[in-house]
Amino acid sequence: MRRTFSMGGVHPRDCKISADSAIEIFPLPQRMYISMSQHLGAPAKPLVQKGDKVRVGQMIGASAGFISANIHSSVSGTVAAVEPYADLAGNPVMHVVIDVEGDEWEENIDRTPDIVREITLGPAEIIKRIADCGIVGMGGASFPTHVKLSPPPGKKAEFLIINGAECEPYLTSDYRLMVEHPEEVLLGARIMMKALGVTKGYIGIEDNKPAAIEAMRRLTASSYTEIEVVPLKKKYPQGGEKQLIDAVTGRKVPSMGLPIDTGVVVQNVGTSYAVYEAVQKNKPLFEGVMTITGQCLGGQHNFLVRTGTTFDRILEYVGGVPQTAAKIISGGPMMGKAVSNLSAATVKSSSSLLLLTEEQTRRRAEGECIRCGKCVEACPMGLEPYLLNKLSRAGRMEELEEHKVYDCIECGCCMFTCPAYIPLLDYIRTGKADVMRIMRSRPKK
Repeated sequence: MRRTFSMGGVHPRDCKISADSAIEIFPLPQRMYISMSQHLGAPAKPLVQKGDKVRVGQMIGASAGFISANIHSSVSGTVAAVEPYADLAGNPVMHVVIDVEGDEWEENIDRTPDIVREITLGPAEIIKRIADCGIVGMGGASFPTHVKLSPPPGKKAEFLIINGAECEPYLTSDYRLMVEHPEEVLLGARIMMKALGVTKGYIGIEDNKPAAIEAMRRLTASSYTEIEVVPLKKKYPQGGEKQLIDAVTGRKVPSMGLPIDTGVVVQNVGTSYAVYEAVQKNKPLFEGVMTITGQCLGGQHNFLVRTGTTFDRILEYVGGVPQTAAKIISGGPMMGKAVSNLSAATVKSSSSLLLLTEEQTRRRAEGECIRCGKCVEACPMGLEPYLLNKLSRAGRMEELEEHKVYDCIECGCCMFTCPAYIPLLDYIRTGKADVMRIMRSRPKK
């Protein structure tokens, strides 16, 4: 029986039009812009300066705290500058700019295609290797993986869940990894299970990805029996950690809680693959698979792209931006961010570029709330979006906090289902940000 989470959710068309596009290696540009803020937490501290020579895999940014991550060069060449450069939202962020010269890799990186199955490192060594290689969550949040694999005192993991839901419409990068590199993904899961000291793992995959389910089942039946493949009913936002834990284990993450509060650690498919490459191949995280898609594009692609490649270079390679494209989104249509600066560069968690037409992005005129309750039914967190919207518009912050606006995961289900086309999420997101600022400013007890 297909499982799913127990509360809310919607069923947008999946539009996986790039699903049959095998992973291609994206050619190296002439210049790369490598951000020092490719992760949640403190930006990395640059270790190089103008004129320095660097190689692929060389550390060029050092972690600046426990919640931070090392940054490595994705190319070889000469450092042209270490200076602020605009990110996809147009904000200045410190970057290392490198003029590409050849493709010389650090000698300790295993570049052979051979799969390394024997895990020789112990738990502490695994976590250190993951931290050294700058591995972060590839599902969007970019949380440093070594931190996630180090539960705080008093918390203990019982299970690891690999998130293969990829519930956002259009995205297929995780799907291609599961189809083309299933054993490496499972080895990454086995490595993380060893680091966590758990003996049971799951990989949740939505049922619109039968080839991925079959590839994983074939391997788990013979060689990776400690990992169970869980087919999931297609439903958004099943890729959210709290929803995935509910779907796979039936456990509920408490309000303001974390997955570890239920004894579960969740990692993305891309993260699992990166962990395998780091621990077994000594390869830092400096590239990832990106879906380039949209009905207005002439072709659909899944590229292996080095971090620091500019978005306009990617779009130029696929033939340029079509005249019919009205909006470009980094990520999926539900939770992705509109790109206001095409000269911005990819980061570790860049998952896609989605091109949408004016018809696909046009907002309809906002109507009056008719108290239908559809937004309440759709909310996967059990909130009342219509009420949070009104409280936010009125600036009633205390009441917003009382109604747990901080639990909103900003999935957009409420706005997707609203028959009056009220931009619920826009106002809820603003109110949530204000409430979170107020909560953080309070003296700690």
